[in-house]
Amino acid sequence: MAIHKLLIDDFESADYTLIAIHSSLEDYRLAYFVNKELEIKLERCPNDLGVKQKEGLALFSRYFFDFEDQDEAWHLIQNKTSISPVQTSNVSLFSADGFDFNYSAFFLPELKTADYVLKVENAADADSTIVQQLLKIKQVTTAYTVDHYKLKSKNNLIF
Repeated sequence: MAIHKLLIDDFESADYTLIAIHSSLEDYRLAYFVNKELEIKLERCPNDLGVKQKEGLALFSRYFFDFEDQDEAWHLIQNKTSISPVQTSNVSLFSADGFDFNYSAFFLPELKTADYVLKVENAADADSTIVQQLLKIKQVTTAYTVDHYKLKSKNNLIF
């Protein structure tokens, strides 16, 4: 009887390009300029992406476009947000009354300086042209590809 080995790595697929974007624009304005420059139609997803942090649940806005003709999916994700801590019944010296403590949360903590992340699934080796087109947007400070194999928090990219 023949022995068949099943390798788990056969099912792992990383067919996506990850681009970090630095911009001071609000997410809806950046989505507008990306749509205009790349000629795609990113739309706001009704449900934000939730990532559990030790301070609480962090919600990140996401814009999505499915290019069915070429089997591509585009995701523009906010990388920075602020979360308020969960309210507790314990009153301490530093709680509530007049003070509002917010924590910064990051979708990909390894990219703390990036404001947004663009994930393009099944891109046909077009990552350099996408970056060049993003850099044409006046309000984008810089954009660059990220090696997603080196990210520790790449599980956040599964949605």
